[in-house]
Amino acid sequence: MNEIVEIFVASVRDGYVQVSAFVAVTVLLFSYVQYRTGGALVERLEENERFQPFAGAAMGLTPGCGGAIVMMPLYVRGSVSFGTVVATLIATAGDSAFVIFALAPEAALYAYGIAFATAVVFGYAIDKFGLGVGRVDAAVSKLDRRAATDGGVATGGVSSGPHDFDASRDYDHDASCDHDHEPARESAILTPISHAAHAAWWVAAGSALALGVMYLLAGAPEVALELGPTFDGAFTVVGITGTTLSFFLYFVGRRYLGDGEVGRARESFADAYDTLVHAAMETSFVTVWVLTAYLLYEYGILLTGIDIGAVAAAAGLLAPIAGALVGLIPGCGPQIVLAGVYAEGAIPFSALTANAISQDGDALFPLIAVDKTAAIVASIYTTIPALIVGVLLHVVFGPLFGFGVLG
Repeated sequence: MNEIVEIFVASVRDGYVQVSAFVAVTVLLFSYVQYRTGGALVERLEENERFQPFAGAAMGLTPGCGGAIVMMPLYVRGSVSFGTVVATLIATAGDSAFVIFALAPEAALYAYGIAFATAVVFGYAIDKFGLGVGRVDAAVSKLDRRAATDGGVATGGVSSGPHDFDASRDYDHDASCDHDHEPARESAILTPISHAAHAAWWVAAGSALALGVMYLLAGAPEVALELGPTFDGAFTVVGITGTTLSFFLYFVGRRYLGDGEVGRARESFADAYDTLVHAAMETSFVTVWVLTAYLLYEYGILLTGIDIGAVAAAAGLLAPIAGALVGLIPGCGPQIVLAGVYAEGAIPFSALTANAISQDGDALFPLIAVDKTAAIVASIYTTIPALIVGVLLHVVFGPLFGFGVLG
């Protein structure tokens, strides 16, 4: 029982200081750029068609799903090509990128670098050679006409080619893109408590960032579970406090702070405080899943005695194949779990890279909402290169367990 409790407390503490604090800074920076630019990046993209697949891959490469989510409705609007959609999804780093960059930065650079190169090549190939895009466009065209009849998004026809767009199509951009922002609920008790918890959360995040940097500079040493005016004591208190506040914000506070749909990007923000709220909500979402990954791995080993690393090593080429197939699951939760397991040295680098290429994160949800056919085909297109690259990496370089993991 003592070991079970110790694993739980250590996971609660370590997940926040080692991962969440760095996630918070990254999400805040990206959200602030969105807030300051006010959508100017999207306008530039629409004006430069030749660079769309490259730009889409670059947007997808940003940690989290923000850049990728912005791209999805642009295809149905006729602003970008289908090859751009696929390039964006292939390069999508998702929220699992925060975990890998925090725990295995070298592995993250290689995995996402390979994903980016794959995205650019495959995106331009789709736009150049078609690869069945005409069927997807035809399906979208039918969807457009049906939506207009039903009083949904105002649309026109979609072309049969990936580059032949109808600029006269008038889409309700807000209806298709800004579906994720919910108004805040009002409560005499929970509203002020939520705002106070949000403020305390940022204090904890700042403290955890300082502790996390010191921890890494010291070579990621073992940190004792203790209370007191020491580094280990501060590490423990801040980590537990931060995770506790993250759970409150994720399960309760988000409904009273006006950011109820976590795991979705916003194109713009009302003000700087709104930007802070969004960054805190997104980081809290990642914190919940990181803790889930830690506990699944640690308790799995404790209760079963199975050496997951040995099982993955015995799986051989099935490991990258499995990584690619996990990437088919929409959302960031399963990908965060897989990233956490990689950081524990339990799956090979080939599986991590295959998952990085295959996963679409939360970016697929906007595309599913407006066109399920295009979403399914795009998922298939991202899985094929994931399987090829993952298997090649495994054959040429071997499994590379623990490659780039800190400590």
